[in-house]
Amino acid sequence: MKKILILAAIMIVVSQAHAQNIKPCSSPESSQFDFWTGNWNLYSADTLTGTNNIYKIMDGCTTQENFSDNSGSYIGKSWSVFSPQTKLWQQTWVDNQGSFIYLTGKFENGKMTLMTQPRKMADGKEQSFRMIYYNITADNFDWSWESTTDNGVTWKSNWRIHYVRKK
Repeated sequence: MKKILILAAIMIVVSQAHAQNIKPCSSPESSQFDFWTGNWNLYSADTLTGTNNIYKIMDGCTTQENFSDNSGSYIGKSWSVFSPQTKLWQQTWVDNQGSFIYLTGKFENGKMTLMTQPRKMADGKEQSFRMIYYNITADNFDWSWESTTDNGVTWKSNWRIHYVRKK
């Protein structure tokens, strides 16, 4: 019954948008990830380590990531959408190592920050992860994957990538 009510609510919202000729994903927030769209070379410590090709799909509502390291042995994809209901970005990552990661976050102060929910580790501690896109310009930006085990008091940098747009 709950699923039927949720589906009915979604259909009402969609039909109201159509009736008002509102284009889906037309809010300014829906464009906050547009800086990422394009074809990129990825550098770690000045060494080319991979590529990432980012596209807007599904009528511009979804940002799709297509990552590959230089050897082609590690590949992954993500899909990101802005939720007008929660005012948050939502991203799902999957890769050929069996990973599935769900993150939410927002763009503010010139940075896109997406975080996971805390997860219990083997030692009983909770760990959260975040990714930050920063130093954003038209042709490059920096990306960092970080973790915390103290509810965000301190963060450890696990992986940094410098993106350079392919010419």
